[in-house]
Amino acid sequence: MSKTTDFYSQQSPEVSINQLQSKRKIGLSEKQVRDRLEEYGLNEVQATEESVLKRLMKRFWGPIPWMIEAAALLSASAQKWEDFSIIIVMLLVNAVLDFLQEHRALNALKVLKHNLETETHVLRNGKFQTIPSKYLVPGDIIELKIGDRVPADVQLIDGEYLLLDESALTGESLPVSKETGQVAYTNTLVKQGQMQAIVVNTATKTRFHSVVALITKTQQKETSHFQKMVLKIGHFLIGFTLLLAIIIVLVALRNGDPFSEILQFVLVLTVASIPVALPAVLSVTMAVGAMNLAKKQAIVSKLTAIEEMAGIDIFCSDKTGTLTQNKMQISDPILLPGYELDTLFLNAIMASKETNRDPIEIPIFDYAQKSFPELLSSLPEQSSFTPFNPHDKYTKGGYQKNGNHYIALKGAPQVIFKLCNLSPEGLEQMLKQVDELAAHGYRTLAIARQSEMQIELIGLLPLYDPPREDSKDTIDRMESHGVQVKMITGDNLAIAREIGKLLGLKGAGIQASKLSGGGGQTLLELAQVLTQSIYQNLKQDVTHTEAGQFADKVIQQLKEMYDTRLLDREFIYQHESAIVELIESTEIFAEVIPEDKYRIVDTLQKGGHIVGMTGDGVNDAPALKKADCGIAVSGATDVARASADIILTQPGLSVINDAIIQSRETFKRMQTYATFRIAETIRLILFITLAISVFNFYPITAIMVILLALLNDIPILTLAYDHVKSNGTPVRWQMKRLLTLSTVLGISGVISSFLLFLILEAEGFEQDIIQTMIFLKLVVAGHMTLWILRNDGWFWEKPYPSPLLLGAILTTEIIGTLFAVYGLFVTAIGWEMALLVWSYAIAWMLINNAVKIVTVKLLNRYQKEETEKPSAAFSQ
Repeated sequence: MSKTTDFYSQQSPEVSINQLQSKRKIGLSEKQVRDRLEEYGLNEVQATEESVLKRLMKRFWGPIPWMIEAAALLSASAQKWEDFSIIIVMLLVNAVLDFLQEHRALNALKVLKHNLETETHVLRNGKFQTIPSKYLVPGDIIELKIGDRVPADVQLIDGEYLLLDESALTGESLPVSKETGQVAYTNTLVKQGQMQAIVVNTATKTRFHSVVALITKTQQKETSHFQKMVLKIGHFLIGFTLLLAIIIVLVALRNGDPFSEILQFVLVLTVASIPVALPAVLSVTMAVGAMNLAKKQAIVSKLTAIEEMAGIDIFCSDKTGTLTQNKMQISDPILLPGYELDTLFLNAIMASKETNRDPIEIPIFDYAQKSFPELLSSLPEQSSFTPFNPHDKYTKGGYQKNGNHYIALKGAPQVIFKLCNLSPEGLEQMLKQVDELAAHGYRTLAIARQSEMQIELIGLLPLYDPPREDSKDTIDRMESHGVQVKMITGDNLAIAREIGKLLGLKGAGIQASKLSGGGGQTLLELAQVLTQSIYQNLKQDVTHTEAGQFADKVIQQLKEMYDTRLLDREFIYQHESAIVELIESTEIFAEVIPEDKYRIVDTLQKGGHIVGMTGDGVNDAPALKKADCGIAVSGATDVARASADIILTQPGLSVINDAIIQSRETFKRMQTYATFRIAETIRLILFITLAISVFNFYPITAIMVILLALLNDIPILTLAYDHVKSNGTPVRWQMKRLLTLSTVLGISGVISSFLLFLILEAEGFEQDIIQTMIFLKLVVAGHMTLWILRNDGWFWEKPYPSPLLLGAILTTEIIGTLFAVYGLFVTAIGWEMALLVWSYAIAWMLINNAVKIVTVKLLNRYQKEETEKPSAAFSQ
């Protein structure tokens, strides 16, 4: 049984070397390596990759594919080969488009992963050699130096120290120092130092195997909102069509029509009404959106992320490396009386070594370059230098100036203060100063100078990890789009709050441990934050007394749970009724672990929110996978990229706002198509059913149904390129609203068709002429319905339709008109009758547009009233 990584930190390196059967000067033999590769496998997180054939065949399995395949079989059984061919083509188009988009994204991920593969300097058979890190095994002795990424969990066995950036794993922005005997974890970055280490664990046996387990837990996301919507629309149309088809069969049989003809007509009508092209059209629409994002250096690895992005109302972001630069910077230096700023920086620089690229020293040189360029050009020669080590916790360097010899010191304030022999009052004052800086999220360096035997304290240098230049603008724009932004970080609360203030996050901040209810004080703070949330979200018709009573009730319940020992981390996360209020009102979560990020996202989702998440480290991967739309930022680890839905390949977050706008435009196009498709199905099959049932008259023939379906599909496919106006707030599928609007427009279409039928019958036209005129009316009016659905106002209002959509609509209407005028597949009616049908359709287009506007206004009013109702919590 393999031991945990932390176990090795409790024993000496020699014991670990012996236990792993390695040798300090020789390493492992080739035979040992082969045996251990066979036993432990490659040093990488193996992603389960489906075969190309399996991924392709999945496109033909599921409710919508089954429905299309059944329609194809029915067509074949009736020997309707034209219908069969059309259905098979649409099925293949849907499957191939979806497959190609996923395949392209997977290939992009493979390229990214290949570019991120690292190599390691390893000792084997007494010689150091460079090998790919994935071939490392426990017992390998490796060399780590500045700039290296630790390739596996290791124990340090030789050398002075390493300064490690663990932000990719813990979210902590400040580097930590490690020395002989201590362990270093996979994916941490060596910022300074050089040491030898022995590999103790690889792949999923590493310290953060729990993170991998969380990713695996969310490997298969729940059905997306897009998939649920497609299924709901499909089920509605299938059920509606089958019900009316049964009515048609029963009525026709009662009227004595031949069963074979009835079956043929109903079969064609059913196939035309089933949303065969629904998945294909919506996939094409999303694929176009994905290609537009690709131009902005954002790779969409999961097509449904485009639709999910449109509905995001809460956006959670990692801090370090995502909102901040992960690069320390000096704030306002603090000088002791009698010293100048250039003296402070002269000694800070002389106690540093630029070639070491120490992350603590780099900001000193950067600040001096901007503020004192003349100082850098006339620096005295550094006569000696003692680097930082974990024991002394300071650096020092010797130099001469004006004939005097000095030693500059730079390091931890508490250590430097002791060296300076400050008075008790002076020491208390300086410690208070450092504590105040720490409370605001700053890490402080103390700078001193030694002349002869006296050490003088010169001043303090506060350091912090500054936000990216575009972070505040990105957050402001996101909030203007109706998206609430939350910062989730492994840093302490003081640092998180300070960065949050710079980014404009003014909401409550909380330590993740406060979510666990781990003590009486914690519980009280949780209840207080919850109470603040309740008061902040008061509705006009809810009094302070009612809100206060509800808050007291919640607090009492929390106390009772705590008193009976029922309140623990798992329980509080399962109690969404209380915790969702807390998380919704909190903008900053500090000191989180990967499990906290995952559960915060999960709880918000259970509260009805669509959640986005950005991140770059392994610690972000579970939350990226769990979120409705996970976004891996530029420079993210391969684990984070593999877990994300969208991968940014360029620095900065501004593309996220572009993605939000793009996704909402894509959503609008999909919504237009879905509404049109449902309205058209209702208009067609309800009209035919009523005509057969009431008048015993087939208003159109089977061939007309097929032609109508073909002509409808052409403009529909160009919807993906239409000009639309994105919503200013998050959008999501509202099936009740969608079905209501579609049904109203569908019934309006039925009325217009019946009115035309009654007029033509009253005028004494022959049956075949009536059928052709109704066919032309259905073609022209149907495409006009598509036109009026593009916005909530009148069809002539901006944005105007794209040339491609307008051209497709006019082309298909003209083709339908030519069919009717010259009698192609139908009875000819001539230009005069065709123009009358066009005039009738245009008149009803204006009527339908007015009906749509009134319906939308009523639906908006209803939605507003529902939103403004007191919440269930207050009404109880």
